[in-house]
Amino acid sequence: MTATEPSAETLTDTQLAGQPVAYWTGLANEATVAFIRARLAELGCTQPQYWLLRNLSPHDISPDGRGMTIPELEQAMSAYLRPGDDLTWEAEPLIGRGWLTRDAESRLWLTDEGEKARLTIKSHAPAIRTALHEGIDDADYVTTVRVLQRMIVNAGGDLV
Repeated sequence: MTATEPSAETLTDTQLAGQPVAYWTGLANEATVAFIRARLAELGCTQPQYWLLRNLSPHDISPDGRGMTIPELEQAMSAYLRPGDDLTWEAEPLIGRGWLTRDAESRLWLTDEGEKARLTIKSHAPAIRTALHEGIDDADYVTTVRVLQRMIVNAGGDLV
């Protein structure tokens, strides 16, 4: 938008209906990811580090708690890793903290301390969600997600 155009808050419903969805979903994605990453940074963890803990935990995403190599983790996280996320670099501080270990085959394993850290970080997720959803009725949120799912299908995409 230019300085002469009305702000998003002053657009009418008719004007909003003509807005490009990719613009607004892009802004929403960037803002929410930045918000989540900032909250995790306050907890001393990056989002990719939290994903490492989650993907290696048998009590979370990992189906069996087995160790995984960086390429295996990158494959497992391919739907949500962002450009510039470097799991090799992200794993090193977690190894240094004793949250992960690396075996002779370069597989990363979650330690008991890492599982405790994952649970501590996870305990903050409801507050992060509440902050992001402030002023948004659950029914409106559900409608928004359903509309986005329909647009994904209309665009030829797959719902995962």
